[in-house]
Amino acid sequence: MNGSTDFDNGLIGITFILLFLLIMYLVAYIFRNRNWHTAKGSQLREIPAFKKLNESVNEAIESGKGIHFTFGRENISSIYSASTLVGLSMLGKITRLVAVGDKQPTTSSGDGSLMILSQDVMNKAYRETSSIEEYDMLAGRFTGPSPFTYASGTLPLIYDHNFSINIISGHFESEIALITEASENTQSQTIAGSDDLMAQAVIFATSSDPLIGEELYAGGAYTRVGLMHIASLHTQDVFRWLLIIIILVGSGLKFAGIL
Repeated sequence: MNGSTDFDNGLIGITFILLFLLIMYLVAYIFRNRNWHTAKGSQLREIPAFKKLNESVNEAIESGKGIHFTFGRENISSIYSASTLVGLSMLGKITRLVAVGDKQPTTSSGDGSLMILSQDVMNKAYRETSSIEEYDMLAGRFTGPSPFTYASGTLPLIYDHNFSINIISGHFESEIALITEASENTQSQTIAGSDDLMAQAVIFATSSDPLIGEELYAGGAYTRVGLMHIASLHTQDVFRWLLIIIILVGSGLKFAGIL
């Protein structure tokens, strides 16, 4: 019986995944031959943190101030890597924008593979903008292998460089309070999000622009990294409405005694 139930649940899960991918590619196809940056329907609801981020990036370029990304301490193969991947996608997009300016973004992480990956993302962005001679590998830093050594190692970066923006995206726990406090103390814009509930509570209380819950995972779409990020976000909205309809219909049938 348990084996049959597990098989049925697995089949339902696979069906939902395939349906999600089908709708996502359908949405992407709809926008494929348009200017999807401005096309009607590709516009997203306003999230204040991302609106301020886009404005602050332009100000950072004009003022010559730096931008700092910090990605937490989880390995990229970890189950907690989704929030880190969102941060890396934003790093690539923003690096391409600021490559024309005076300052390269600086990154920090508590895992060696994340440090190498962030360096590679920036390297690729500078190559794509034909500015590879401006790329500095040392801008990607490894600041410590444990939660509080990582956070403590990140503090000098924030205090010494006086960044215009600190973007915090990854898996954190209570140690994130040290990073957000340092960012606020330097009067930098603090855009912070995490997949951990404890970290989200700390972020909400200590950062100027918190990303709560799923808002973090929309980072690629709101920074216009690519069409598939927009399509994925719209597909999630479609699924929400489908689930609401299924729940309401099921409740109605149950109430009527049909189920």
